[in-house]
Amino acid sequence: MMSQLDEIIDRVVEGIYRDMPGLLERFGEQGRVKCREDNYHHIKHLNSARNLNSDEFFVDYALWLNNILTVRGMKTEHLIDNFKRLEIEISAAEPFEEKEDYLCTLKKGMAELEELTVESSSYTKR
Repeated sequence: MMSQLDEIIDRVVEGIYRDMPGLLERFGEQGRVKCREDNYHHIKHLNSARNLNSDEFFVDYALWLNNILTVRGMKTEHLIDNFKRLEIEISAAEPFEEKEDYLCTLKKGMAELEELTVESSSYTKR
């Protein structure tokens, strides 16, 4: 199971840095290492949410992480993109016990983050 998650995370990180080369320029190789670590934390929190039977646990994590990342210069859209990439890679992966729960929980986390971007764009238009 863990090697399957390692492969999922490898593809997510590779895709992020392929599609957004500016991240490497801006944050360097250490940024790529941090991105990989962050993705392990995402999976860990998805697993904790599943074990607790609480999607809200992951949603709270996503909102907390978004606050930290935006203070450091990232955008909410980057985190949403990361979660979407995780969703795509988990969906494409061979079946594993937690797969459907992870996908459902990820969708809820993304929905909350997307709501923030809608609220933010509405606020700036006033």
